[in-house]
Amino acid sequence: MRLRWVVLASVVVAAVLVATVIRDREPVRSEYCVAQVGETRAQIDMEQARWTTLMAAIAQRRGLPPRATTIAIATAFQESKIHNLDYGDRDSAGLFQQRPSQGWGTREQVLDPRHAIRRFYSVLVKVKGYTKMSITDAAQRVQRSAFPGAYAQHEDYARALSSSLRGYSPAAFSCRINAPSGGRPGAVRDDVAAAFGDIPIDVGERTVRIPLTGRAPDVEARGWGLAHYAVGNSTRLKITSVAFDGHRWTAENSPDDWVVDTGAAGSSTRDVVVVGVG
Repeated sequence: MRLRWVVLASVVVAAVLVATVIRDREPVRSEYCVAQVGETRAQIDMEQARWTTLMAAIAQRRGLPPRATTIAIATAFQESKIHNLDYGDRDSAGLFQQRPSQGWGTREQVLDPRHAIRRFYSVLVKVKGYTKMSITDAAQRVQRSAFPGAYAQHEDYARALSSSLRGYSPAAFSCRINAPSGGRPGAVRDDVAAAFGDIPIDVGERTVRIPLTGRAPDVEARGWGLAHYAVGNSTRLKITSVAFDGHRWTAENSPDDWVVDTGAAGSSTRDVVVVGVG
């Protein structure tokens, strides 16, 4: 009987120690992003954030209207849930389930999101009047889907994401992430340049500054597009903060969204986006 009490006491002590360790350990939170535009709250996971921000960046780089981004996002929602799938019907693969046998490129190419997005836009811009079409009709003209009406169900989410990621809904896209560390400003610079093209980027010890040129409101939209891109890729690039136009987002305080902070470095004007790297 005494032995049982000793064993029981040991178990209780061990349980207390384990509980203490768990309480002291930083909790791991689920990570996700949200575009809040009007009454629409579009929540996506971090992979979806990576590819939707890239769709917005490539469209901006090519000078395409936000409508093109909305159509691309709605299409990818339907075809792959915006995940870069290595499988599909017959030889379909990738974000848009493009088929090598139908001229979209090699299997390796359709599995490269940059190639897939560029090819989607290249076909879309050849659709006469696509900016005035319904999203379903425009997407169908590109995809030739067996279920053309399916794209419409993703329209609200796609509009909210496009409006925020193209910068026309300021401070409307934010992510809840676990505070990162070990990032490299050079990696952030290279990633942003690969997405947006040849734009000026200044790299500091722990920050990346992206100067903007142009006139309002275009420069403001481009700035918010860049700022939202940085937030959407914060986990992957280990970004800890983003500041622009008197607002600041921080990984540590997420999901508190963007907060007004005119004292944040570079955020008191509209001519520079400042990205902090962990």
